[in-house]
Amino acid sequence: MKHVISAQAMREAEQAVFRTEPDADLMARAAAEVARVAAAVVPDGPVLVVVGPGNNGGDGLFAAATLAAGRPVYLWLALHHAHEAGLTAALAAGCAELDAVAAVEMLADVALVIDAFTGLSSRPGLPDAVGTFAQVCTDLRVPVLAVDLPSGLDADSGRLHRSFVAQHTVTFAALKACHVQSPAAARCGEVYVVDIGVEIAPGALRQAEPADVARWWPVPDAGSDKYSRGVVMIDTGSEQYQGAALLSCSGALHAGVGMVRYTGRAPSGLVLSRFPSVVIGEGRAQSIVLGSGWGDIDGAEGRVAIAKMHGLPAVADADALYSLPSGRLDGWLLTPHAGELARMLGCSRLHVETEPLVCARELARHSGATVLLKGATQYVAEPTGRVTIAVPGPGWTAQAGSGDVLAGVCGALLAAGLPAWQAGVVGASVQAMAAAANPGPYPPDQLALKLPALIAQLTA
Repeated sequence: MKHVISAQAMREAEQAVFRTEPDADLMARAAAEVARVAAAVVPDGPVLVVVGPGNNGGDGLFAAATLAAGRPVYLWLALHHAHEAGLTAALAAGCAELDAVAAVEMLADVALVIDAFTGLSSRPGLPDAVGTFAQVCTDLRVPVLAVDLPSGLDADSGRLHRSFVAQHTVTFAALKACHVQSPAAARCGEVYVVDIGVEIAPGALRQAEPADVARWWPVPDAGSDKYSRGVVMIDTGSEQYQGAALLSCSGALHAGVGMVRYTGRAPSGLVLSRFPSVVIGEGRAQSIVLGSGWGDIDGAEGRVAIAKMHGLPAVADADALYSLPSGRLDGWLLTPHAGELARMLGCSRLHVETEPLVCARELARHSGATVLLKGATQYVAEPTGRVTIAVPGPGWTAQAGSGDVLAGVCGALLAAGLPAWQAGVVGASVQAMAAAANPGPYPPDQLALKLPALIAQLTA
């Protein structure tokens, strides 16, 4: 599990180091790591360092001094002044200083740009000259290594601002929100979290890793049967949206559920023709999936109320989200996308997309359920306020039907005994990982077929 901290938490952690180690040189440690990663990602060729006036610029300057021992290194002091000791060290090591015009002209010949303009404490956005330089880097496809974060981004959010687009980012001690929250995360490239001797206190935001998915996945043993593996009751689909029934059943079956009972309103013959192991009708079960593909039908509130009366963990998706019963939904997993969450909260979709953590936490707190907010970044918010971000995947899964499959996967995990937050994280992560392992426009039903091989590999 990767912890995600705020810029303020990072500053406080650094100050704690200085209280116990007054002579600690965190800048030297940070610069050494920047130089190490720079040499690893682009081992040869000239380097151009964009230098800001603060400590982030100092990191870049001391890294430049190290790199200059084996390759040409150029400096652009974007605001005409810089960390004094760092600049002295860089010039003494042989780095050459450029003005703005020369820096842009040099881009055609450099192998790597190190963005050390601003750090965690800076305001979002870039001044015009630096913004133009950053755009030329993108246009010429010059690799960029950002120090802490691509300059111009807000460390504590996923919102976009005028910024560098980095292929690599070196950050210290722990991830920050911009590294893991879309759309900003796409501008960070591969993120390297390096240790500089700063101890981080875990907060309320974290990101799952593939190793977590492998560790948490419920694996049957010699004593398992269909009931111990879990039975999920699926009430999805309708005459109008028959595919939702097939997709949610497919998600559950290919995630390894012990048995599926189908209780929805799609034709039972259609379901059985695709999945002959499905049992039609209610019976003993360990979880429920409901709502996907119901459409605009009468009786939704009654169907959700009946599901609650079963007293089982449940996945409420799509149309079921608008008919939730009063009272706390302990053990339930709600799976809205941004538009659905906006309707549930009575706000705009833009507000949800701008403040996903706030909105997901609000619904979780109000309902007592766990909330899986689906999207480019997938957030699993618990009523306690803790949020776990799922393992990210490619944009190919942004396709109709993906959520239906995901509901079935999560229902299977609930039936196997995982708590709602874990089922949401693991379900969203495994779908993303399957898409990453099988790049390209696989439709959701075909991607579901890839799950068993991936799960077998993870749990081997």
